[in-house]
Amino acid sequence: MHKPSYHEYEEFTNRYSKLKEIESLSINPFPQKYTPTHKAKELEDESGAKEIGGSDLAASNQTQKVKVAGRIVLFRAMGKNAFAHLQDETGRIQVMFNKDLTHVFGLDGKDQELTPMKFIEKKLDLGDIIGVEGHLFKTQKGELTIFAKDVTLLCKTLLPLPDKHSGLTDKQIRYRKRWLDLISSKEVFNTFKTRSLILKYLREFLDHLGFMEVETPVLQNTYGGAEARPFFTHLNALHQDMFLRISLEISLKKLIIGGYDKVFEIGKVFRNEGIDKTHNPEFTMIELYAAYHDYKDMMSLTENLFSTIAMKLFGTTKLGLRYDKQGNPHEIDVKAPWKRMTMKESIKHYGKVDVDTLSDQAIRKFLLEKTHADKDKVKKSPRGLLIALLFEELVEHHLIEPHHITDHPIETTPLCKLHRDPKERANGIVERFETFILGFEFCNAYSELNDPVLQRHLLEEQALKKQAGDEEAHPMDEEFLEAICQGMPPTGGLGIGIDRMVMLFCAETSIRDVLFFPIMRPEE
Repeated sequence: MHKPSYHEYEEFTNRYSKLKEIESLSINPFPQKYTPTHKAKELEDESGAKEIGGSDLAASNQTQKVKVAGRIVLFRAMGKNAFAHLQDETGRIQVMFNKDLTHVFGLDGKDQELTPMKFIEKKLDLGDIIGVEGHLFKTQKGELTIFAKDVTLLCKTLLPLPDKHSGLTDKQIRYRKRWLDLISSKEVFNTFKTRSLILKYLREFLDHLGFMEVETPVLQNTYGGAEARPFFTHLNALHQDMFLRISLEISLKKLIIGGYDKVFEIGKVFRNEGIDKTHNPEFTMIELYAAYHDYKDMMSLTENLFSTIAMKLFGTTKLGLRYDKQGNPHEIDVKAPWKRMTMKESIKHYGKVDVDTLSDQAIRKFLLEKTHADKDKVKKSPRGLLIALLFEELVEHHLIEPHHITDHPIETTPLCKLHRDPKERANGIVERFETFILGFEFCNAYSELNDPVLQRHLLEEQALKKQAGDEEAHPMDEEFLEAICQGMPPTGGLGIGIDRMVMLFCAETSIRDVLFFPIMRPEE
C-alpha cells in the first residue's frame, strides 16, 4: 500500500499556496533573525500590569512594551479583535490583534484589500512562528495578554500540528517524530529538560569531588569493559574493521595509569542486543574512576550522588510513586545509607536458598525445575554463573528500595579485584557491587583489578569462551594488558546508566520516554 509523501497531502497544498501568496507580496516568510526581549514564563512571573481592556490600552502606552516570539497554537477571531496563544520554550502567552492598530511587518499597504487583520486571519495558520511587539495588559478575566502593535512572520509552516485536544496518542509516532511530541506535550517537554538538569547536577557533584571530565574514542580497534555484542564498522582510510565501544572502561583506566587520580566520562555506548522497556542499542552511560579508592567508596559515592540530585530536583530524597517491573507502585526514598547485602545473603534472604549448602548439580536442578532460567545457559554455566542466575531469578524483583548487592562470583567479570577477605578470596568472590531500585539494575562497580598476571589469565579464559562461540565474551586486549603492566594504582570504578537514572527521577517506565530519538524500525 502506497504511503503518501507529505507533499501529497491537501493541507500541504493549501499552506504552500499561502506561502506563494505571501512571497508575492515581497514578504520574507523565513527571515534571518528576530530578537525577543522576553519569554512567556518570564512575563508571567514578572507581571504586575493593571487590569485594562483592549480598547483602553489602545490609547495608553503606560504598560510594559515587550517583544516575544513563538508558535501559534490557538487562534480565534472576535470581530474587531482576534486572540492567539503563542508557545515558546517556557510556556504560552496570549496575544491580542486589533483591526485598526496591529501592523504586519512588510505588508505596508502592498495589497489594499489585504489588511493586517485579514493577513493574520487568512494567511497565518496554527503552527506558524511569529514575532510580536506590543504592550502588556490584563484582560477583564485577569489573563496576561500582549496587545500586538507589530507582527512579524518568522516561519510559515507547510504541515499542521497534531490536534490540539487529543495531541499525539500513537506512541510509534511520538517516538519517530519527537519534535511533534515536544510541541504537543508540556509533560514530555519537561521530562527532557529534567534530563538536562540531571546531567548538570551530576557534573557539579563530581566537579566538587575533584573529578576531571574527559572524552575517549567511540571507534575502537578492540572493544571491552562489558559482556556484550558490539557493532562493527569499517574505516576506509586505514582499510580496517573497527567497533563502536560497548563500555567506557578500558580507555578511562588507561588515563588512571597515566597519572590522573579522578576521571569520568558521560557518553554514548553501543550494544548490538535486544530492545525492551529498559534497553536501547544506543544508550548513555557515566563511568568514573578514582585512584586509591575501592568499591565501598563507590557505594557511598553512589548514595550521595542520587540523594544530591533528588534534593536539587525536588527538595527531598523522597521520589514519590514509582513503578517496578510488574507495574506495581512503590514510594521510593533514595536517602543514604542504602541496604547492602552480599549476593549469597540476598539469595538466602529473598530466595530462601543457601547456595553454600548446595552442590553445582543441586543448583542446576533447582534452576531447571523451579525457575524460568535459560536451560542451555544453566547446563553450560560454571558454579559462579549458576549463583548469578539464581540471583536473577529469585532476588532481583524483590529489590524495590535501593540495594547494593555486593561480593559477586569471579565468573561474572574478568576486570574486578579478588576479595580482600581470605575466605571469600579462596571461594572466588570479587569486590563488585550492583545497585538495584524497583527491581532494575542502575549501577555496576568494582575494586578494579590491577594485577596484570591475573588479568591476563582472566582475559585468556574469556578469549577461549569467545572462540567457543560466546559472542558476549571479552576479546583479548594486549594493549590494555601492557598498560596494566606499567602500573595502575588501587582504583575504584563505577558505571551508571544515565537513561535509567532519568527514568527513575522522571517517573517514566520506558527508556524510549527519556530518549529524544530511540531506535525504531524503519517505516514501510
